[in-house]
Amino acid sequence: FAQALRAIASERGLDASVIIESIKQAIIAAYRRDAKEHGDDTEEVEFEVELNPTSGEAKSFSWPEGKEKQKKNVTPPGFGRIAAQTAKQVIHQKIREAEKDAIMGEFSGRVGSLISGMILRFDGPNVRVDLGRTEGLMPAEERVPNERLDLNQRMSFLLKEIKETPKGKLIILSRSSPEFVKKLFTREVPEMSSGSVEVKLISREAGVRTKIAVSSSQSGVDPVGSCVGQKGVRVQAVTNELGGERVDIIPWNEDISELIKASLAPAEGLSVSLNEEGKFAKVKAPEDQLSMAIGREGQNARLAAKLSGWKIEIEGIPSPEGQKDEKTSDKPGSKEVVEVLEEKGKKKPKSKPKKDVVEKNEKVKKSKSKPKPKKEKTNPESIEEKSTK
Repeated sequence: FAQALRAIASERGLDASVIIESIKQAIIAAYRRDAKEHGDDTEEVEFEVELNPTSGEAKSFSWPEGKEKQKKNVTPPGFGRIAAQTAKQVIHQKIREAEKDAIMGEFSGRVGSLISGMILRFDGPNVRVDLGRTEGLMPAEERVPNERLDLNQRMSFLLKEIKETPKGKLIILSRSSPEFVKKLFTREVPEMSSGSVEVKLISREAGVRTKIAVSSSQSGVDPVGSCVGQKGVRVQAVTNELGGERVDIIPWNEDISELIKASLAPAEGLSVSLNEEGKFAKVKAPEDQLSMAIGREGQNARLAAKLSGWKIEIEGIPSPEGQKDEKTSDKPGSKEVVEVLEEKGKKKPKSKPKKDVVEKNEKVKKSKSKPKPKKEKTNPESIEEKSTK
């Protein structure tokens, strides 16, 4: 028995004491079941099992609830065979539970870190992932929109949490979380894993674009350059894992105005005025930079608002060249305002053509449409006659 016990413990990676306790509980369950079949009431009776770890011999003791001094041996004749059959089933169950608890204990220490897994199967929009000794679940809300997943495809995931369910503990995985991008950079950038470079802020629209603000705690270390890497090799590794998702890396700045300017890159020449009470920032952008500041469907400005935590209003102002033209022609410049909230961006309205431009275009069209007068042909003989006269 002792040899078999050690073999099971070694094979399952369990503590021998856990197995012995499982056997004791199984024997008690078997005895209660047997006593109930014989009409005995065991509800107010406490039981204890003594198990010889060498021979495997088991003895059952019972006593009335709260009266342990009246403990007596109640092991029935032939109990060994009955107990063994029932105990075998319960032991297998206990071993599986103990093994699963051991695995979950191992994974619970890795919550918030990257983990590698293989796509096992699809449960509707949810994805089951093979993690080796157990499975994980990536719910639909943790998937990247429009990301293609294939069976047996190996990928990286963020171990987001271990969730308690009626069926037991469940490992929840994510690829859409902003924290997933942060952990990918930690893996690729040695300066980040050592702590000299830190991700201060991050905002993400999974599958499309991510913005991160980074800082350095060590003099001489460029945080942005460290994340980009030589010839962009580090940021490219992250982008490849994200399926081509664009990643903007900007320097962290305590000055919120400068942070907002940087977060609206690649737009340049911006000016920012702040309203501290409502956490509202008004940004003025040259007309030729306005579309870049806003981004497609307001995405660039929306991510900047999420990154900074401020509401952002972007106003287009005439460029210096446009201002010179206005002075000579006395025509008002164009002005467009786009307010960007964290939830949803508004599209830039299409500008209508100015009246004077339309009139000029019409005149040009009319002038082109008029037929040119034909030149009269001259006769050489008539010229000679005129000359003789």
